Amino acid sequence: MAPRVQLEKAAWRWVETVKPEEIRQEHIELAYRINLPACKRGACRRNCKGNPNCLVGIGEQAWLGEIDESAFHSIDDPNSERREKNTFVGLTNLGATCYVNTFLQVWFHNLELRRSLYQCQNSRAEEHDTESDYEPQSICEHLQYLFALLQNSNRKYIDPSGLVKALGLDTGQQQDAQEFSKLFLSLLEDTLSKQKNPNLRNVIQQQFCGQFSYVTVCNQCGRSSALPSRFYELELNIQGHKNLTECVTEFLKEEKLDGENRYFCETCQSKQNATRRIKLHSLPPTLNLQLMRFVFDRQTGHKKKLNSFISFPEQLDMGPFLEEKQGMNEKCVYELSAVLIHRGISAYSGHYIAHVKDARTGDWYKFNDEEIEKMEGKKLQLGIEEDIAETVKSQTKKPKCSKGYHCSRNAYMLVYKVQQEENSGPFRTNVEVPAFLQRLVDQDNHKFEEWCSEMTDMRKQSVDKGKAKHEEVKELYKLLPARDGEPYEFIPLDWLKKWLDDSTATKEIDSSRFFIDFDLILMLMLVLFLF
Repeated sequence: MAPRVQLEKAAWRWVETVKPEEIRQEHIELAYRINLPACKRGACRRNCKGNPNCLVGIGEQAWLGEIDESAFHSIDDPNSERREKNTFVGLTNLGATCYVNTFLQVWFHNLELRRSLYQCQNSRAEEHDTESDYEPQSICEHLQYLFALLQNSNRKYIDPSGLVKALGLDTGQQQDAQEFSKLFLSLLEDTLSKQKNPNLRNVIQQQFCGQFSYVTVCNQCGRSSALPSRFYELELNIQGHKNLTECVTEFLKEEKLDGENRYFCETCQSKQNATRRIKLHSLPPTLNLQLMRFVFDRQTGHKKKLNSFISFPEQLDMGPFLEEKQGMNEKCVYELSAVLIHRGISAYSGHYIAHVKDARTGDWYKFNDEEIEKMEGKKLQLGIEEDIAETVKSQTKKPKCSKGYHCSRNAYMLVYKVQQEENSGPFRTNVEVPAFLQRLVDQDNHKFEEWCSEMTDMRKQSVDKGKAKHEEVKELYKLLPARDGEPYEFIPLDWLKKWLDDSTATKEIDSSRFFIDFDLILMLMLVLFLF
């Protein structure tokens, strides 16, 4: 086909010699290139702007060729939401609940806690009729059902909205993750304390509770007083420190009480200079170490995030930090079991994920709401996650870590489990879902399978209809009228859309728009020449 500019010049060349009153139909046909032959397929790439009869490349190849089945429907494959074999189940992010999801995954992988929760009495579930809907009420019931689904659901991810609603959390606003951990364990402890089974009342204390005391010594008389206390996690300052050992050492270091902070000594009966320090007496099987990344900034009056790197070991010996060992069987060596991470540079925004160790296999996994990824090879860098929306490059270089150590500027909580010998004592990797909970899981799985079957049938019906329409369109192209051996492929797009939609009645093709009113065009030309 000749270039567009040449076609336009040739089409309007008659204007130089023909007077307005002498304009005839043949001039109009020349001006608008009415009689130009249609372009052949392969002669040009797509619809030529210089030739009104060129219909090459305007979409006919999509109908005349093979069409991908996905074009016939908008229904996602339901199997994309099916849990694959030997994988874990994710949790839906309800808006700003990623911090909740990370803790739930960490607690789910605490086998002793999961086993104990399954033993809690749940009369509503035990009496549950599979014909009716079961709705958990208490926090304990919600956790039971959620853990059972995480363990045996056929779904790739499940919705934790029941538990989130029961906790009264605002799904539109991100909460303080470290504060949530404390409050939730306290709430769970209170719930379990009301259980009839005496073995379940102290589960939280047995799993997470350790003991220390604040020991104060008067500088004047030497009197020592100890204030015993319990802890569920150790809050470690990371500012100015490079590794976990330094953080724990500072937590236990001696503090001077002088000036306005002087200590009132019972023996001296007056305020005296003194020293105070923390003595660790016992440690729990699960040791939660909070790295205080989110601190109050006095200058701004808001919290800020500390993005400094901290090194931490896969194996942690707490023996040197214990004041006294309770017998020869006191176990002080811990193994890293989870790293909770905050991605982002602000304390008020960002995203939470968790790296968690599977207690059964020893493999590590990254839990990111609905998505779960096994960490191996180069991906096994615990605590390492790129900041999201990072605007300023970190001026602190990532330190080199020795073998058996990891370092992170995003980890805000480390979970260590006391080292256990295989198949020893209470450490068992088998956790069975109780029958009454399994019935509920089976019921949910049945609903999921029904939904998958319905979606598959709908997809098939749409594909079958689409293929039938495709064949009809191919036949329609063959029936189009021809001129000089070249087909005119005039099919109004609106009509084609309605024809493809079974819910819309279609009339015969209205081709009137394709016939030119030459009298109208002549009148317009006269107006152009006269004015």
